[in-house]
Amino acid sequence: MTPPATQLLLPDGLAAAAVADALAAELPIVTQRAHAIERTFWDTFDGRVHGAGLALVAAAGRLVLSDAATSTEHASAPVGRTARRLFAGDLPAGPPVTEMRALTPVVRVRSRFLPINVLDDIGKIVVRLRVEEPVAQLAGKRLEPLPARLHITGVRGYDRDFERVLAHFDIALGLVAATRPVQDDAMRAAGLRAGGTSSKLKLQLDPGERADAAAVTIARRLLEIIELNLPGTLADTDSEFLHDLRVAVRRSRALQRELAGVFPPEPLRAFRDGFKHLQLITGPTRDLDVQLLEFGDLAATLPESEAADVVPLRWLLDDHLRAARAAMVRELGSDRTTGLLRNWAEVLDGLVDSDETGRPDAARPIGEVAGERIAKVYARMVKTGGRIGDDSPAAALHDLRKKGKELRYLLEFFASLYPPDVVKPMVASLKGLQDVLGRFQDREVQADLLRSLGDDVAALEGGAPALMAMGVLVQQLLAEQAAARAEFHDSFTAFAAKEQRALVKKTFAP
Repeated sequence: MTPPATQLLLPDGLAAAAVADALAAELPIVTQRAHAIERTFWDTFDGRVHGAGLALVAAAGRLVLSDAATSTEHASAPVGRTARRLFAGDLPAGPPVTEMRALTPVVRVRSRFLPINVLDDIGKIVVRLRVEEPVAQLAGKRLEPLPARLHITGVRGYDRDFERVLAHFDIALGLVAATRPVQDDAMRAAGLRAGGTSSKLKLQLDPGERADAAAVTIARRLLEIIELNLPGTLADTDSEFLHDLRVAVRRSRALQRELAGVFPPEPLRAFRDGFKHLQLITGPTRDLDVQLLEFGDLAATLPESEAADVVPLRWLLDDHLRAARAAMVRELGSDRTTGLLRNWAEVLDGLVDSDETGRPDAARPIGEVAGERIAKVYARMVKTGGRIGDDSPAAALHDLRKKGKELRYLLEFFASLYPPDVVKPMVASLKGLQDVLGRFQDREVQADLLRSLGDDVAALEGGAPALMAMGVLVQQLLAEQAAARAEFHDSFTAFAAKEQRALVKKTFAP
């Protein structure tokens, strides 16, 4: 059983020595020598460690994973002082929270600790205290004092003593529980958001507001997500930056298509072309990212005797990824991309006050416009999917998948306008269908990519066995694609069920 632990905030001006003096007047204590510790807190861009209620701290050459609220240690491992980026495999054993995201230093804190042990009548330690006086180390070597806090940790078997000490600080000194860990205070002092930066939409719309005003709210948030993820994409910090950037680009294109009636036609045409270009220039890198992220699992399907044969293929994929990424970085850093994003922001800034000629949906309530679009796209999916049979070409499933993404994005944009008990089941059945269609297309893309590398693999040293192993991998991918296709009927039936069609008509149809 883990001993109890908590943290209390010290009032401004109450020094560590004063805490010790106040405690010594009531309880037998032993004060130890104060010492200083420098800690670097690590997290992912989207704050996955923080979101799990944990802290990942580098100090004195060790990386420690602990509970953020109580500082209870879960695991530790050595870490180099020059490390600037870590992945899941570099972490001490503990809760798997980061997945494919990179961890980077978030904030640095220097703390002076005064340890105090509370003793019982025979001199045994029954409660451990640490008074912490932290300072955030900010950019430019600037130091920012943070609220001091008291760490109280119980000893197994002495829970009553823990409660007695806790009550003493509550009654005698009026200390209150710390509502956030020290790294959150440090991040606030640095002007950062505790918990990382989210790429979720988090929209709250009014059904009666103008459709163009609602479109601006959505488009601005999507543009913000693109710009937030652009630096990490260019720096290749981890593959999720590119993924989130591409999702925001696809959502922006969906908004431009589905709410075309709120935008001026001529500028919109140019922006649709520009955002399509963004999607095209980032596609090859993302395809190779996915191929390499899944390469280990795919290679594990080979017989053990052939596992080493695919090493040349892995090297070749790495080479292609480097080339694709270099081309993508040039395009993303170009004047064309910079101008596209800047000009799109300017159009959004002036959209609501612009001439409504050619914008028939501009002043209509967004509730009406959104309902029409959702109902229409859903009906089109039901009609299209109902025509797909066992002999239908793969393109038919790909087209349905693209239309499904359109519907998913519409539901994400406008979820706040409709009852959750309607939207959530619809999203769940759509997600089930999209998962099947996604696996179907992804396996085809991966198989086509491997087949396209055949001549290059054959020319490598060890190319002949690599080519044979690659053939086995292609067959595995095609088998998985066939399995996904076999699941299509059931997933589509759930999506297009009579009850759901009636619910869509009742909720969204004009």
